[in-house]
Amino acid sequence: MREGLADLSDLRHARHVLSLFQRASSDLAQLQGYSAEPELKSYLETLVGAGYAEIHSSTRDSRRFKPWQWVTEVFPETFRRQIWGFHVALALTVVGALLGALLIASGTEGREAIYPFRHLVEQTPSERVAREERPTDRDRLAGAKATFSAQLMQNNITVTFRALALGITWGIGTILILFYNGVILGAVILDYIVDGQTVFLIAWLLPHGSFEIPAILIGGQGGLVLGRALIGWGTADSLRMRFRKTVPDLATLAGGAALMLVWAGIVEAFFSQYHAPVLPYAVKIAFGSVELVGLFSFLYFCGRSKTKGRKA
Repeated sequence: MREGLADLSDLRHARHVLSLFQRASSDLAQLQGYSAEPELKSYLETLVGAGYAEIHSSTRDSRRFKPWQWVTEVFPETFRRQIWGFHVALALTVVGALLGALLIASGTEGREAIYPFRHLVEQTPSERVAREERPTDRDRLAGAKATFSAQLMQNNITVTFRALALGITWGIGTILILFYNGVILGAVILDYIVDGQTVFLIAWLLPHGSFEIPAILIGGQGGLVLGRALIGWGTADSLRMRFRKTVPDLATLAGGAALMLVWAGIVEAFFSQYHAPVLPYAVKIAFGSVELVGLFSFLYFCGRSKTKGRKA
């Protein structure tokens, strides 16, 4: 009985084990009204008692939240299960980035239409880089790193959760947010590249952007999953059932994206904001590259062997 209940996460296996337990219980009940061998009756009582205890202990274990298991198994498995939403979110962002680059290439008018802040229009990337690289004896974030980091986390989490929540508009709001973020990203990237500041851009953006941008895409992934559940593509389930199936995945994607943005905020405040000669660009690019490879290795491969083991 214990061996059969080693894993109750597979629904068909759980039903089979429950059926065996019910049959054993029924046999024991029938024996109560007849004279039977004491050894057989004792064996069935022991078997049913052990099965009852095992089923209920397994149920309690399944309801207990296990943070490490959630991070290393549930989150990446959910990401892969709804991977279509991530791919669509990425495609929308790329299309928006292409439009943003096109507008920047069109000249000052395109820059004014995209950038929300006046100083981004009035200053060239080279002028901003020169200001950032200017030698100084004072750390401009001294005593304010924690506050700055918290502000970054709050802002990015707000954008990400908004992208997810706007899935309630049948995904339309999510699509607009992803597209607009892509426009801004594409405009900034081309602006720096054309002005000859590619190395600075990569060294500045990669350390925190390797987590921040995928996290926003995962938020968009959740919004698209929600929109699809509302529309009901590919399923005959009722709206209530579709929501019931979707909510756990939405909560997992939101929680995973939030954790990623916490890390991105820490890295941006304590690492990304320091430039050469204080922090060599090669070091920043190497650090960001390791982060990016590690993140996608985690999302695409973590928990696969355990999942296969359970299905086997």
